[in-house]
Amino acid sequence: MTYQPIVPMGGAAGWAFLQRTQAAQQKAFDASPQIQRDTQYFESNIGEVKTSSDLVGDRRLLRVALGAYGLDDDLNSTYFINKVLDDGTLDPADLANKLSDKRYLEFAKDFGFGDYNIPRTQMSDFAADITAAYRTKQFEIAVGQQDPTMRLAMTLDNQLSDIVRGSGSDDTKWYKIMGNPPLREVFQTAFGLPTAFGSIDIDQQLSMLRDKADRYFGDTSVDQFTDQGKRDELNRLFLVRSQIAAGTASMSSGSIALNLLQQIQY
Repeated sequence: MTYQPIVPMGGAAGWAFLQRTQAAQQKAFDASPQIQRDTQYFESNIGEVKTSSDLVGDRRLLRVALGAYGLDDDLNSTYFINKVLDDGTLDPADLANKLSDKRYLEFAKDFGFGDYNIPRTQMSDFAADITAAYRTKQFEIAVGQQDPTMRLAMTLDNQLSDIVRGSGSDDTKWYKIMGNPPLREVFQTAFGLPTAFGSIDIDQQLSMLRDKADRYFGDTSVDQFTDQGKRDELNRLFLVRSQIAAGTASMSSGSIALNLLQQIQY
């Protein structure tokens, strides 16, 4: 039986509880029999994988590989995954470079089937890196089954730092945020942007995100989020706006006002 994370409440209070207990809850989750079986199998067998077909042909290995990047829903899309991996990432025409969801690019780059004569599955530390990412991502999913906004908040905490520390221009970093569906949802919600935001021209989206960042944080750059205080404030905006959106349909205006006052006091 897989450990079910405890998220007793929503909003900022729920997030504070999750942060306090996350290390202990993650440890209990990692000890779940299914997680242990998955990770042990991967670590024992990934070294035998030398081609993308080897990986795609082993459903247990592929489940962990995709799960480490939050791509669990693609487990049955074997032709597509094979193509992403075989193309590689070095040519702008490669499939992973064309996809708007940049998790595929990260996935293809990390495995290296299309980029190197010897894939990274043959490296000594590769298996441990992937299983560590798998444990983290699967815990996020389990948290999301209790409260979807908490999963997104965890994604922000875990992935925005990677983008900030990464290489590339400020434009590139904003495009990486837009190309990461969970991060994109966090920013879109925190900045009060409508659902239709994603349908406008990509350059207009970039301009609007910068304008909103400047409005709320006094800076248009992604690198400002190296500041933990700014990441925390972004997360707070996301959690408050998510809670308002979820409660609007069922709460009276007086209840919403009381809830907001409680959040501010907290």
